[in-house]
Order: sequence, then structure tokens, then C-alpha cells
Amino acid sequence: MSKKTVFRIVTRGADGEIKTRDFDKPEKIMKMHTQIGIDDCSTDLALRGMPVFRGLVGPIPEGKEIVRYESPEVFESLTKDWAMMTTKRKSRKRSTSS
Repeated sequence: MSKKTVFRIVTRGADGEIKTRDFDKPEKIMKMHTQIGIDDCSTDLALRGMPVFRGLVGPIPEGKEIVRYESPEVFESLTKDWAMMTTKRKSRKRSTSS
């Protein structure tokens, strides 16, 4: 289990651009957001015990060392974008019967 060493907050600015801020400790985030609990059910065991903040969605794993928190608006829009993505499927070759 790897240790999360970067705490990332992703929000949307007034201009519509996605803004990302990285912190080295969750205590710095606690100065801006109220902690309302801790994660105790994540399937990523490295996230268990991480703080849960009012007004942010998370913790979300992002790579081995990053724990991510998103504003609800960013979470909703990125989730919709992800759901709309399509992947190319390879068609199976059909065997011809003789």
C-alpha cells in the first residue's frame, strides 16, 4: 500500500477553466474546508482514514501518490464527460462456412 503524499483540489474558476491546487498536507486544506469525517469504506486501502470535507467530493485516488478532492460541479461534469466517451470496438472476424 503506497502512501498518498499529494492532496489535490480540483475546482472550476469563474472563467470556466478547471483549476488544480496541490497541497503537501491535508491540514492546509482544513484551513479552507471543514472536515466532516474520514473515509472508512474506500476500496483503495490507501484512502481509508483520509479526511472527508464539506463541499468537496473525495477522497478519490489519482495515481500512486495523489489523493484528489473535487468540487461537486467538477465531479458532475467530469463524470458526464467520462460516461459519454466511447471506445472503439474491434469487430470479430466471421468464419466462412464451406
